[in-house]
Amino acid sequence: MAKKSKKQQQSGGTPATVALTAAGTDFTVHAYEHDPAHPSYGEEAAEAMGVSPERVFKTLVADVDGELTVAVVPVAGSLDLKALAAAVGGKRATMADPAAAERVTGYVRGGISPLGQRKKLRTVLDESAGTHPTICVSAGRRGLEVELTPGDLAALTDAVLAPVGRG
Repeated sequence: MAKKSKKQQQSGGTPATVALTAAGTDFTVHAYEHDPAHPSYGEEAAEAMGVSPERVFKTLVADVDGELTVAVVPVAGSLDLKALAAAVGGKRATMADPAAAERVTGYVRGGISPLGQRKKLRTVLDESAGTHPTICVSAGRRGLEVELTPGDLAALTDAVLAPVGRG
């Protein structure tokens, strides 16, 4: 795992780390060797960092009534689409087309970060994040995670906190 200074992150960072640095947010970068054969990006990250899967969150893009919406949920569980729709006042949610998610966020699948997206999407953070002092989310590419407080993540993404994860 690598820990980079903010100066290093500015010079070679991802849009996520650049956004964190610009906001003056405290965060730690964790890098690991990504294995393309691993069946789960999130579980791979948790294993590689030696962090509980309940503290590692995946970024999923869903379509809620025609509007792309980001859900940030623990890798140890799954997204409750009905709860996501309800959290943003919608009626129906489905998983977004992966190509559309990549195009709108500017990130590749497995490396989509809730931070530094090409187009800022409305975001829902699973309320379980608040039970941890820090959580990890993708830093914008496979094999790179950022660790920060749930409050900082919610503030930077204008996230709604709601029970959208299950399992």
